Amino acid sequence: MPASPSTARAMNDRLALRLLQQQGPLTATQLKQHTGLSRPTVADLVDRLTASGLIEVVGEAGAQRRGPNAKLYGIVAGRAHLAALDVRTEGVSVLVSDLVGQVLGEASVPIGGDTGTGHAVEQAVALVERVAKEAGADRLHTVGIGAPGLIDPATGELRDSGGLPAWHRRLVAALQERLPAARVTVENETNLAALAEQRDGAARDRDTFVLLWLGIGTGAAVVLDGHLRRGASGGTGEIGFLPVPWTRGLPSATDCEGGFHSLASSAAIAELAVRHGVTAPVGTEEPLGAGLVRAAVEAVAAGGAGAGTGDAGAGPGDGARTGGAGVGSAGAGSAGGAEGAAGDAGGGAGAFLDALADRVALGVASVVAVLDPGCVVLGGEVGRAGGEELAGRVEERIRRMAPLPTEVRAGALGGAAVLRGALLTAREAAQEELFSPLDR
Repeated sequence: MPASPSTARAMNDRLALRLLQQQGPLTATQLKQHTGLSRPTVADLVDRLTASGLIEVVGEAGAQRRGPNAKLYGIVAGRAHLAALDVRTEGVSVLVSDLVGQVLGEASVPIGGDTGTGHAVEQAVALVERVAKEAGADRLHTVGIGAPGLIDPATGELRDSGGLPAWHRRLVAALQERLPAARVTVENETNLAALAEQRDGAARDRDTFVLLWLGIGTGAAVVLDGHLRRGASGGTGEIGFLPVPWTRGLPSATDCEGGFHSLASSAAIAELAVRHGVTAPVGTEEPLGAGLVRAAVEAVAAGGAGAGTGDAGAGPGDGARTGGAGVGSAGAGSAGGAEGAAGDAGGGAGAFLDALADRVALGVASVVAVLDPGCVVLGGEVGRAGGEELAGRVEERIRRMAPLPTEVRAGALGGAAVLRGALLTAREAAQEELFSPLDR
């Protein structure tokens, strides 16, 4: 049964808006070419969308040719303002953008572990309000939040977790109270990073892949056939709890120590680096583990250490049995806080990367054996710092450990992927609402 005229118009409008969202401003002729619609139909939908305040003329095409220039139509960027938050255990980052994703303001605030819940929530909410005001956003339409922990698939709420600060859960309710006109959504941070890497980063050509997050902590996100998979309880990708060898014990239901987290967290990487004599430069703001990995990669590139790949699968490398207890409080700090940070990675850099690749390969091999994703992206600050040097080492080990062909890639966005993913989800949610068919 053919669609009614009103349904056909709504479908055509959504198609045109989606094209303008993905490709940016287009002329009427370009819209005709991309949609396959007739010229009169395109002219009608342009008129409708312009009258509805959804698109506007944003420029002209063909300025270098003779004759009249064609009008360029684009989404009305100021129709709505969005906010994205990256909530970490140690602080929060916020950005505000227009409807097409142009960033208008951005800021961060550290929140110490000894900060009271109420004060921490107030700091985070006040930051959102300040950035929005400075960006000229009188009203926020949608707020997207990326946070660690489990998101209840039924309610979309951040579930209570004894390992996370209490202010994380309170923040969502506080934002909804202070911004009653805004739609507030929350998603697991690693899932958002995967969406960002797929849209703008290392997985742009992949419909199926796994992102392995390597930052202060560890995590994973699973994208199968173009869809993010969250699991029955929202816990898909809690790879930090994966039991692995070379640790002091097994993880528990409330503590991931003894699991993969104990091998690949920033604290575990810091301890491994100490055993190999690798130090990080002073003054960087990235997590300590990322700074150490970056220093090792640079040392190898400069010829300061052998670039060999070691004996894959032979063991964890020096110090892997430490269980990731960390070196003091270094794991929670930045690379600038490393003791003796000005040192040269020296000849231990290659061995350090080999030992780290042994550890990371355990997590990757487990994912490959169960999901066969074909591609694993090493995300987070550590994944980006390791680049192709670390990714190549891990991939060689996977070739020896798993029968399934798997490409291992370095993430392109690093820690910024969470904020970018939160913005992407906020933008899509806002456009979904604003672009809904109007009664015509």
